[in-house]
Amino acid sequence: MSSEADEPKEVATDVFNSKSLAIQAQKKILGKMVSKSIATTLIDDTSSDVLDELYRVTKEYTQNKKEAEKIIKNLIKIVLKLAILYRNNQFNQDEIALMEKFKKKVHQLAKTVVSFHQVDYTFDRNFLSKLLNECRELLHEIIQRHLTAKSHGRVNNVFDHFSDCEFLAALYNPFGPYKIHLQKLCDGVNKMLDEGNI
Repeated sequence: MSSEADEPKEVATDVFNSKSLAIQAQKKILGKMVSKSIATTLIDDTSSDVLDELYRVTKEYTQNKKEAEKIIKNLIKIVLKLAILYRNNQFNQDEIALMEKFKKKVHQLAKTVVSFHQVDYTFDRNFLSKLLNECRELLHEIIQRHLTAKSHGRVNNVFDHFSDCEFLAALYNPFGPYKIHLQKLCDGVNKMLDEGNI
């Protein structure tokens, strides 16, 4: 796989690849200290497929390629920074407890996303939006001591989009244009649940 690190930073490319983006972000965050293999382990093929699908549905929904790329880039940066803090034992006891709570909430969110897709007439956009916003609040608390206002802004950028009730209603509309995207998303999330990665 060729590195995209030499390309200008803000150029929107025709091909969006979350895995190479994760590696780029990883290299930028950690500078020359760590090899790109860490990003590859943090963002595996399944989660990369999920991120790619989230990008596609976001691009279609917003009709804005640059905005869709920004949202997914921000999501990747948050995941990587959180993982780096966690792996380097930067959290105190309270933050570790919050992190455990956050992991459980994300697990619940993943199961809900799949369940709403698999079981007809169960979808509740307000419930899903509430779950997403609970994840957002926990995340803000976890990173409070460690990351800048810019990172908090990234968290809000990601969650403002994905917790939007109109977006969720469009995504889950059984007769809407996102049906195939939702199927692929849920297949990926289900696989992540089966593999214990979420």
